[in-house]
Amino acid sequence: MQLADKHEGTTTKAFAGLRVLDFSTTIAGPHCTRMLADMGAEVIKIETDGGETMRTRPPLRKGCSTTFGQLNVGKKSVVLDLKSEDGKEAVRRLAATSDVLVENFRPGVMHRLRLDYDSMRQVNQKLIYCSISGYGQTGPSAELPAYAPVIHAASGYDLAHLAYQPGRNRPDYCGIYHADVVTGTYGFGAIASALYQRTVTGLGQHIDVSMLETMLSLTLTELQSSQFAVKPPPRPMFGPTETENGYVMITIASEKTFQGLMGVIGRLAWISDPRFSTYAARRENWADMMDGVEAWSRQLTTDACLAALGAAGVPASAYRTVSEALADPQLAHRQALSEVRDGGGSFQVLNLPFRMSGADTTPAKTMAVLGEHTDALRDEIGLADEAPIPSGKTAATC
Repeated sequence: MQLADKHEGTTTKAFAGLRVLDFSTTIAGPHCTRMLADMGAEVIKIETDGGETMRTRPPLRKGCSTTFGQLNVGKKSVVLDLKSEDGKEAVRRLAATSDVLVENFRPGVMHRLRLDYDSMRQVNQKLIYCSISGYGQTGPSAELPAYAPVIHAASGYDLAHLAYQPGRNRPDYCGIYHADVVTGTYGFGAIASALYQRTVTGLGQHIDVSMLETMLSLTLTELQSSQFAVKPPPRPMFGPTETENGYVMITIASEKTFQGLMGVIGRLAWISDPRFSTYAARRENWADMMDGVEAWSRQLTTDACLAALGAAGVPASAYRTVSEALADPQLAHRQALSEVRDGGGSFQVLNLPFRMSGADTTPAKTMAVLGEHTDALRDEIGLADEAPIPSGKTAATC
């Protein structure tokens, strides 16, 4: 029986019963807490009366952002003024009943608000407090402003990537924020680890996640090579291989795939050619080898190339747009997308990229309106009779 078959019909949520206070904004923190929400945690998103920044990011329909929805579906929305004593008291009372707190303010902000880890553990020793920041919570760079593009540059990632672009000397523009998504995922993993440790110690702890170190973790070979004076050997330059009507990506990472590729392109003699017979030799003569591959591929359409490569077990793909990738039958088979509704209508969000045979990992079906849960949670913590914090958007649909 396949895992997908076992999963079908499962309603158990792995983190059911956990309560998470989410102070995060933009991408890294919200991505982390969206993962927690999908796993069943009750995630309470704390916002100002103007709403979190991403609520205004396109695509917008009737003022509702699907980008915000992708990051925040399944969370409750509570509006609090964190600068007021009433707002701080509300946070303290919520923290007393919570398991996890996530924030990604610049280091020092939560301390100035008296909502830092040392303050919060006074009200709940079991609280797991996760701080996500550009450079970490302490140190000479801690208070520098940081967004993903800055961290890509600061970590060496952009120049490491540039080294694989022959003939280029200017770093690429940044439009896809790897640092945010990967850092949020590291935060999720650290929180899960702390929850397990708490079953042994009975205590929470502070988690300090650095975007800078996250991006350095992606430069595996470069990180090692930078430590030694010897010249590092060249690495394979995986890139577009031209076809009659487009490009394909071909990856040769083993002797088996190399030999299969040589058979496909009609260059069996190259298997014993000293220029290509070993992995080290191929690295030194990579351009010559790929010139031979491209001489073959340019005579065929992309589909014909992929068919021939696939038959020989050579890993390859056409270059696809995101829309084309989303139409892949494999994603439909894995039920990789879920439909969500907000005030602007319905849209699809990507599910977590893993499946569990004993737990449901799919997201909620609706988005919370800004401040939708403020009154109910104030009532729960005993602040309902005090002056409420204005939601600012009581008639809003998003």
